[in-house]
Amino acid sequence: MSESRTSAEGGMETSYGFREVADGEKQGLVNEVFHKVAKRYDIMNDVMSVGMHRVWKDAMISALNPRKEPGYRTLDVAGGTGDIAFRIIEASNRMAHSTVLDINGSMLSVGAERAAKKKLSDNLTFVEANAEDLPFEPNSFDAYTIAFGIRNVPRIDVALSEAYRVLKRGGRLLVLEFSEVDMPLLDRVYDTWSFNAIPKFGKAITGEAEPYQYLVESIRKFPNQENFAEMIRGAGFSRVSFTNYTGGIAALHSGWKL
Repeated sequence: MSESRTSAEGGMETSYGFREVADGEKQGLVNEVFHKVAKRYDIMNDVMSVGMHRVWKDAMISALNPRKEPGYRTLDVAGGTGDIAFRIIEASNRMAHSTVLDINGSMLSVGAERAAKKKLSDNLTFVEANAEDLPFEPNSFDAYTIAFGIRNVPRIDVALSEAYRVLKRGGRLLVLEFSEVDMPLLDRVYDTWSFNAIPKFGKAITGEAEPYQYLVESIRKFPNQENFAEMIRGAGFSRVSFTNYTGGIAALHSGWKL
């Protein structure tokens, strides 16, 4: 579970994959991972999920059901390459405006380039900032989305509290994240694929194996579905629920600011 703990020396620690690191160290290490893989990030999502991330993201947007009216504003956090924001804009018949926030400038550059090619730039704002300290006024957004990014945040509870703060009353939180497999045979196949194949594919495609070793390990350290749902409730959200995808390999968590 990605939470801060007190070390034997009295300092605060958190997990970076299977390693314990100082609380202030994780963000820099994660940033370096995404600087290395930014250009090939979406290709590697295909490899890591055998293409299923596209189906899961489409299901996330269907669950959100963006309003097709002017003034509908969404915040997509850790969404640098634009995958979720683009889907929201298109599902809203290009009526929505989406702010894409990421702490990593390399990822945002990729997203901005892709937005220009898709002619979606007028509906998007790209912001480089930290999920734990959002640079927005309270009650600013109708929806907050984050896909495969929350597990990389050092203090998940702080990020969830920030999500609650910036959402309007009646606003919705949707978190798509790799989760705990709940099918006995599938979990063994998934472990074999994750630890043996993904780092090798990562090295072949991007020239870097270590970032993908971290990504695989970070999935295993993330809270399971019930525990993460409890964290969302702890941040103040109501009507909290989750839906497993592909046997729990991924899960979509939902909460409302009521």
